[in-house]
Amino acid sequence: MLVSAKEMLEKAKEGKYAVGQFNINNLEWTKAVLQAAQESKSPVILGVSEGAGKYMTGFKTVSAMVKAMLEEMKITVPVALHLDHGTYEGCYKCIEAGFSSIMFDGSHYSIEENVEKTRELVKICHEKGMSVEAEVGSIGGEEDGVIGLGECADPNECKAVADLGVTMLAAGIGNIHGKYPENWPGLRFDVLDAIQQKTGKMPLVLHGGTGIPDDMIQKAISLGVAKINVNTECQLVFAEATRKYIEAGKDLEGKGFDPRKLLAPGTEAIVQIVKEKMELFGSAGKA
Repeated sequence: MLVSAKEMLEKAKEGKYAVGQFNINNLEWTKAVLQAAQESKSPVILGVSEGAGKYMTGFKTVSAMVKAMLEEMKITVPVALHLDHGTYEGCYKCIEAGFSSIMFDGSHYSIEENVEKTRELVKICHEKGMSVEAEVGSIGGEEDGVIGLGECADPNECKAVADLGVTMLAAGIGNIHGKYPENWPGLRFDVLDAIQQKTGKMPLVLHGGTGIPDDMIQKAISLGVAKINVNTECQLVFAEATRKYIEAGKDLEGKGFDPRKLLAPGTEAIVQIVKEKMELFGSAGKA
């Protein structure tokens, strides 16, 4: 059974650890992340971007697959199914499809319109027992065709959005999606600290978790980050393991071309990286 991310994140914030959101792209990805969570005894958030939802034919397909897998794989750890960077329309589709959590990314609207739409979605999600993530200040890098340099959020705007009753808040602190450039100056802990002081117990979210050094991740957790999003790293290890399999000519041996064999090394690589992240974030053994 899917759960809202509310309780797992409140526990994480209190316990000074973070729950990972791992984006899923297909059946292998979903299976790998769930397996890693169960083996690590860690709560987990499955993130689905609008692009990935479309790729998997729609949010109803994703929701049905995840719910069935929880049952078939006998998953006992808390699992939230979360829309990542959702549009206003996308949020409604996921509410209807049976997701347990949504992120409304209203960062490209004026703060007034962002507040108005967030307030409306919060009301509906509260009635349905779903968690809601909001974003203030855009996260840099490229995500589904949107490119930004990553602005730092204004702590006062963060407080205004937090006060709407959202479950968690993604605030830009110099983090970006995708690979970090060589000259990246690092996370702005002063901004993160100022945001936490204004938002209190609200769990904060760090997007673009791939490529941030471990010590920075741990410092961010100590300053109130309770959810960390990882996507690119899983894609990189999956591609690398698949490439090695093909370069070694294993797809040409016997039935090595069978997708169950061809995709197995990449899937296993995702299981391993997700387990490593759960250790790093401190969520392993917390379910």
